[in-house]
Order: sequence, then C-alpha cells, then structure tokens
Amino acid sequence: MNPLQVAVGVVKNPEGKVLISLRHADLHQGGLWEFPGGKIEASETAEQALARELKEELNITVTAATPLITVKHQYPDRFVQLNVFLVEQFSGEAKSLEGQSFKWVTPAELQHYAFPAANQPIITAARLPHHYAILDDADEAMLLSNLQKILNRGVKLIQARLKTLPSVDVAKFFEQAYPLCKQQQAVLLMNSAVECSVEVDGIHLTSSHLMALTKRPENSKWLAASCHNLEQLQQAQKIGVDFVVLAPVLATQTHPGAASLGWEQFADLVAKVNLPVYALGGMTESSLTTSQQSGGQGIAAIRAFLD
Repeated sequence: MNPLQVAVGVVKNPEGKVLISLRHADLHQGGLWEFPGGKIEASETAEQALARELKEELNITVTAATPLITVKHQYPDRFVQLNVFLVEQFSGEAKSLEGQSFKWVTPAELQHYAFPAANQPIITAARLPHHYAILDDADEAMLLSNLQKILNRGVKLIQARLKTLPSVDVAKFFEQAYPLCKQQQAVLLMNSAVECSVEVDGIHLTSSHLMALTKRPENSKWLAASCHNLEQLQQAQKIGVDFVVLAPVLATQTHPGAASLGWEQFADLVAKVNLPVYALGGMTESSLTTSQQSGGQGIAAIRAFLD
C-alpha cells in the first residue's frame, strides 16, 4: 500500500523558536499539536506543496526549505509518509488563515505538547543541530583545548569518546568539560565504552552495546548510537534511540582501506528508518548539504571541527 504523502514544515524564526499549530477537533488526529503542512497533490513536489500550504494556512512565503527527515508511520486507519523540511528563510508574519490556534515555542518546549505519534522523530530532529562533534582521546593533553575549539566553532552537540583514558582522568576531564558545555548551551554525551559515573547529558552507545540491549536504558536524557548497517539502525529505532551516526560514509584518514557506504547507500539506509541520522566518516563542513539532501540530520566528525 502506498502511503499518503504529506509535506511538513519545521518553521524556525530568527530567535530559533518553532511554529506549531493545533489540529481542528474534527480532523484525523484532531485536538493535537502539529507542525504545519498538508497533503501533496499529484501535480506537486513536496517543496511546492509545503510552500502552498504555509501560504494558505499561515500567510508565510517560503524562500528556502532544507530536507530535515522523512517519517513513515502506520496509524490504525491510514499509512502516511511525512516529508519534513526545515524552513528558516521565509517572509510574511504568521497569521491563522484557517481558524487554527498556533504558537511559537522553543525546540526544548516541543516535548511538553501532545503531538500525533508520527511526529515524535520530527520533534527530536527539530531539537538537534546539524553538527555532531566527536572528541577523541588520541592526544590526552589536547582534550580540553580541543573541546574549547569545538565550542568556539558554535557546535552544540558533542560526544566524548574517551576509550583509552583511565577512569580517574575521565572523571577529572568531565568535571571541567561539563560546566564549559553548560555555559555554551551545548549537549555533552559520553561514549558507552567509558565506565565512569559522571554528570553528562546522555550516552552514545557503541554498536555492540546497542545490539546487546532489549530496551532503552531508564533515565537516559539523550541516547545516541553508532550504526554501520540496517540491522543496527532497526535495533536503534526499536529500543527508542534518539539519533544515530551511520559510518563510514566516505573513506577516512584513520581507516583508508576500509569499505565505505557512499552517499547512495547512506540515503537508502536512512530512508528505511524514522530516525535522525548523522553521516560520519570523511566528513568536511562542505559535506553538510550532501548529507541533508541524502536524508541525513547533518554530519558527525572528529577532525572537521578542529581544523
């Protein structure tokens, strides 16, 4: 059965707030909040449908839209595919042209509103940035200065992958690193290979730890995972991981001879799950657009944010 094709916009204003509207009570999933959009007509592309819907519903003229995430969802009474775009460039002041309530909320506040089930991955994608920095412990002496470099670049999502450091040094690092990240409103995750009890914003699971789990760990704020194939992606979705990195997309300096996925296979795998996916492996700043056009949330990298 072919899904009902819907265009959806995560509309962000210059202050970074997101526009949400209330579905009329008599509609499918009525009385719940949603991201604006509507059905794609046979003669339209998803972008054209989104531009039309936002103009008709909210008086907004889209000037640029970037692919954010595609979500397929089976409700009891219908199968939908939500083609979601990030809209940060638009003109016109939002007005309710069809009598629906709407409001601007911060990305963090999205969790406090009741949305249709299909919208949950969109909420996560709307809260996540385009860049995910991986802080490696190859050079222990450089850890804090590298973290500062990453923060100075404006990166708001960071994983500390400290697999070789003794736990006493890991604890010492996090004591300094966590307050630094908090000051910059950056999210700091710890790789699950690190066995140390410290304050962080979440855990990034290795692929082997991911495959060993039967459910999402309790009390995990953010939960991420490393994936290399479809089986791992499906496991991440099944246990409720928030986002994943998929690697290696391109050849890397550290593993020059290793087989890489390439963008075509990356796009194919991303399309099979309802998860925000970062491309990892051989990424540079200029890879961001390709990742987004391939269905990715953005790029993850070790070196790209340090160079």
